[in-house]
Amino acid sequence: MAKKIDFLKKIKDFIYKNQKQKTVKIKDKKKIRFPFFTKAKVNPIIVPKEENHWEAWQTFNPAAIVLQDRVHFLYRAIGFDGVSRFGYAKSDDGFKIRERLDYPVFEHQSKNPFNIYSFFSGGSFTGAEDPRIVRVDNEDYLYLTYTACDEGLRVGLSSIKMDDFLAKRWRCKKPQIISAPGQTHKNWVIFPEKINGYYAILHSISPKISISFRESLEFKDEEYIESYYNGNGWKDASWEFYVRGVGPPPLKTRLGWLIFYHALQKNDWWKYKVGVMILDLNNPQKIIYKAKEPVLQPDKKYEHNGFKPGIIYVSGAVIKDDKLLVYYGAADSYIGVAYAKVDKFLKQIEKDIQPQLLSTTLKKKHYDD
Repeated sequence: MAKKIDFLKKIKDFIYKNQKQKTVKIKDKKKIRFPFFTKAKVNPIIVPKEENHWEAWQTFNPAAIVLQDRVHFLYRAIGFDGVSRFGYAKSDDGFKIRERLDYPVFEHQSKNPFNIYSFFSGGSFTGAEDPRIVRVDNEDYLYLTYTACDEGLRVGLSSIKMDDFLAKRWRCKKPQIISAPGQTHKNWVIFPEKINGYYAILHSISPKISISFRESLEFKDEEYIESYYNGNGWKDASWEFYVRGVGPPPLKTRLGWLIFYHALQKNDWWKYKVGVMILDLNNPQKIIYKAKEPVLQPDKKYEHNGFKPGIIYVSGAVIKDDKLLVYYGAADSYIGVAYAKVDKFLKQIEKDIQPQLLSTTLKKKHYDD
């Protein structure tokens, strides 16, 4: 086992060494802001801890949920053994981390201890990737979807009682694999409300919005959601050359369901950029608005220096204290947060403002210190 871990570490070190030779230098002399979002000065808010073997290499791609007026995170972590697990952290204001556990809280028991698909998907060799967490209506359970490195890359589903989650009793239900065998799927999210009386799972946005409506989130043995994804940009695509998938679970707004997604631009193919769309509240397979340009893209040093330079991956988003907070993995190595006033954000969508880079001076607040 020790020889295997040493071999994996050599592979990882080789990748880091070669990537650092081509990292991009970013001048951070001025604070850069998109009209939609501002990146907090405290970024990154979560970084690897070498003293914890399970999160010593990478900490990124967090799930986020507001419970009892606090933001709770499950974040992806990779350590010396190359296994991808989930850690837990908590913030009172959504910016500064007040609590972070020194042990992992969730691990997927993969059948294959070495999964090459997982390595190219983020740098781990097995385990669980990219959690999304949601509470449906006022149920007593929280539902967790994630990428399971199990016979390829498939979608896992688990749940935990809310009281157990808040008390840090990590008694998660045995995971179910809900995507079909022999297919590669990631980025499936559950709507936070039933739609027309049904649970709704958004499982593809390319070539079209695809949602599975179910009476229950219990799956029988060998029961799967059939999904199709091809990554092609839409017919009316303005910047999306290749669509990667959905970010956080949908957020309900006065305009409709707010969806973040990741895509690549033809002239900037090595960067992950973030777009937004609004889906109809009653018929979420219908797009009623889609921004013409990315609303977030990598422009900070920590977003270009890590395991995957030029990657920002939004996997958590919450509304708290009249702010829309989005949490993202940076360079597959760190976690950052960007924010916007909810009302202003929605008005910008209504006015169809085309995002562009602007410099700004903000009034200092405690999270910008």
